[in-house]
This record gives sequence, structure tokens and C-alpha cells, in this order.
Amino acid sequence: MNKTPLNVVILAAGKGTRMHSRLPKVLHVLGGRPMLGHALERAAALRSDRVIVIYGFGGDAVPSAFHAAGVDFVRQEPQLGTGHAVQQALPYLQSGGTTLVLYGDVPLTRVTTLENLLSKPGLRLLTATLGDPAGYGRIVRDTAGRIVRIVEERDASTRERKIREINSGILCAPTDKLRDWLSRLTNRNAQKEYYLTDIVPLAIESNTTVTSANAADEWEILGVNSKDQLAYLERVHQLQNARLHMARGVTLADPWRFDVRGELHCGKDVFIDVNCIFEGEVRLADDVRVGAGCVLRDVAVGVGSEIAPYSHLHGAVIGAHCRVGPYARMRPGTRLADEVHVGNFVETKATELGHKSKANHLSYLGDTTVGSRVNIGAGTIVCNYDGANKYRTIIEDDAFIGSDTQLVAPVTVGRGATIGAGSSITKDAPADSLTLSRAKQVTVTGWKRPVKKQG
Repeated sequence: MNKTPLNVVILAAGKGTRMHSRLPKVLHVLGGRPMLGHALERAAALRSDRVIVIYGFGGDAVPSAFHAAGVDFVRQEPQLGTGHAVQQALPYLQSGGTTLVLYGDVPLTRVTTLENLLSKPGLRLLTATLGDPAGYGRIVRDTAGRIVRIVEERDASTRERKIREINSGILCAPTDKLRDWLSRLTNRNAQKEYYLTDIVPLAIESNTTVTSANAADEWEILGVNSKDQLAYLERVHQLQNARLHMARGVTLADPWRFDVRGELHCGKDVFIDVNCIFEGEVRLADDVRVGAGCVLRDVAVGVGSEIAPYSHLHGAVIGAHCRVGPYARMRPGTRLADEVHVGNFVETKATELGHKSKANHLSYLGDTTVGSRVNIGAGTIVCNYDGANKYRTIIEDDAFIGSDTQLVAPVTVGRGATIGAGSSITKDAPADSLTLSRAKQVTVTGWKRPVKKQG
């Protein structure tokens, strides 16, 4: 059986005056990506054949933000209403099949809701019944319950404004009939605009069935017109994320203080404390614990490892049964083998630490290869940058680096070597030996501390 073409038109031309921002409204971020990205994801999930985004305010900022293959961006200029916006998409629609209209500022509609809408015949409207329908167009039905028209609030009578069933704006229709209806729209209304909703009476005139589907939750049809509404839907989105992960076995200390701004994949018996943020793609294996206030971006954490509170990890791979933090910073290129400890106020970049190695306090390791069972003393830093180029440091298995050591790259510390505390190492340190580099200690007699000048 051949699939009929599905066109998706996404309306994204609005300025969003109440956002008080130079950024086009649909580029404001929800769940770690622009709102328009959510609508594009829905279109992809529905396996649409053509996706057309109608943009306007902000010039080329909207198409420049997305480079998805198969998406056509069409500018609406001037902006003369929702019907006029969909008219701009007509040259791009595949004939036959169905056209679905979505909105770039309505980010949380479920795919299953849209699939239900698409399964119905004729012109299909996504509606909802709200306790407070202010601001929405009302669904007007006859005494038999059939939809006869949609009236925008600004054009509604006092009686019509009391109707609680509202039009979400999301609809689908047979493409060829939609072309005809759009060609017959007029702008005889208070705003002098071409309303997409005016296709309803035209559909009825042409003996096309007009049906509706209801969103399961009110937030599925809510649009964003202000920062307050954006913040509200952000929390709705994150709570849905939280419930999804808890249903899969993740323990969240507080699902209302949990943020996924990308993709989070968790194994069994994972525990996540409050105020953690997950960006990009994060993978947590079985029995991982993430402490309060951690930020993980593009990170993989192995079985049984613990990320202690207020640690920031980006582009890192953490082995099994490691302990990181608190207050550790793992930068891109960091790889920890199993049973590694990286403690408080330790920063790493482009660095590998071998099995059972430790850097527990106040250290910087950049462009460094650390072997197994190495102890990095407190205050150790690797001087990997000469102001123009970076160089690598190698610390071999079983080495011991004393506190407050500077390793000036490129340098190698041999297997089993010991570096005395307070040393500045500029040459290779041989294996199984103690290497020191300190200035002679002197005492200056008669020296007095400076005092603050008076007046």
C-alpha cells in the first residue's frame, strides 16, 4: 500500500513583541534547543515528505539557525495573517495526500496526538477545552454538535467569548482541497488579515467533513508569547522528562529540579540529585550517582561511578567505579580508566588517567597521559602551553608526584619515579628515582614586613 504524501507547514514568522527581545520568538530556547526545533522534530517523527517553514521577523536568523536537509524556508513579507502565511507554502506542497499545519511557538504537542489528528477524515482541527479560553479562537458548533466555524476572540460576540472549546491552530486537510480554500480567503475582519480559520466554512460549503481531535493535556496546545509562558512550558517539559526517566527506573531526588537539555540515557539504579543539568548526549551506566548541582555535557559515565556535587564535565569519558569531584572540572578529551579518583578543584583537559590513579586536590592536568596507580599531589599543575603551542606530558605507571609540583611540558616522568614536593620539573625524570628541583632555602635577618602608609 502506497503512503500518500504528507506536507508539514510550520508557521514561524511572528515577532513575539511580548518577548521583549531582538531574537525571533521561535529561536528562544526550550529544553536546550530553539522552540522551532521541537516542531521540526515532530515533523521528522511523522515521516513527512515535505517540511516548509514560513518565517518573517528576524530576517535570515531563522533559516540560518537550522540546516536540516529537506526543509524549505519561505519568507512571509508582508505578514497578513495565518491564512496568508500558509498561502506562501503552496508552491512547495506535494499534491495529493495531506497537509499538516504546526506552529513554531507551540513546542510540546505530542507526536501521538498529531498521529490521532492525521487519522481522521476531511478537515481536522486540534482543539482543547480550557478553564480560561482568553486569547484563543473559539470553536462554534451547531445544535447537532457539528463544527460550523471558528471565531477569533477579537471578532467574537459576548456569547461566543463564553465558549470554552478553543482552536489550537493546529490542523490538517487534504492538500488539493486546501489549495482551493486558501485561494478563496478574504480579509473582511477587524484585523484586515487572512485567517486560516476561515477555511472551515469553505470546507463545509464543499461538503468536506470537519472534525476535531482533543489534546490529552492542555500544555500540548499552549503557545509562547512571553518569557513567563516560556518558563512555564520549560518546567512542564522537564517534568515530563523526569517522569519518563523515573518510569524507566531512575531515582530523582526532586523531579521538579531536573533539567535535560539534550538526550539522557540511563542504566539501572541511577540516582540523580537536585539541580543537575544534562546537555548534548549523556550516558549514565548502571549504579551511577550524580550529586547536586552537576552539569554534564556530552559525557559517558561507567558502571558504579559517582560524580560528586557541583562538578562540571564536558566531552569526557568516565570509567567504572570512579569518583569525580566535588567541584571537579573535566574538559573535552578527558578519559578516566576504571577506579580513578579526581577530587575537588581539579581540572583536566585532553588528559587520560590510568587504572587506580588519583588526583585528589587542587590540580590542573592538561594534555597529559597518566599511567596506572599514579598519585598526583595537591597543587600539582602541568604547564602545557608556552603562549603559542601546547605540549604533552607523560607520567608513567606507579609514579608519585609530590604536592605543589610544576611539570613543564614536554616532559616524561618515568615508571615508579618520585617527584619531591615543590619541584619544577623541566627535564625528564628517570624511572624508580627521586627527582627534586628546588631553590636553596635562605633566611633574611632584619627584614620587616611592609606597613600601610598613613594618610
